Formats: sequence, structure tokens, C-alpha cells
Amino acid sequence: MAHPKHKHSKQRRDKRRTHDFAAVPTLATCPNCGATVIYHRVCPECGYYRGRQIVKKDAE
Repeated sequence: MAHPKHKHSKQRRDKRRTHDFAAVPTLATCPNCGATVIYHRVCPECGYYRGRQIVKKDAE
């Protein structure tokens, strides 16, 4: 196994790790019911996507 000859600085380590974190999903509001929805997903509250009902939800 390779052994480093010199210590790498914290700045150099952190620059390498800049892309290692999960991205925060983009959120939007549903135009039908106003709930917060992840982009390109069916609204979990009302079942609408791009103005059309995709999933039937029963009124409770």
C-alpha cells in the first residue's frame, strides 16, 4: 500500500471532497393544490403532474 511522503493540507483534502455531498432536490409548489413537490414527480397530495391527474386520490 502506498504511503504519503508529505502530509496533505486540510485545504487540499477539502478541495478534493467538494463533490462528495448529496445534492438538495429542487422543490416547486403544485399548481393544483399548493403542496411542495420535487420536480418531475407526481404530487403526493393530489396525484397531479403537469396539469393532468395521474394517480387517483380518494377524498377523506
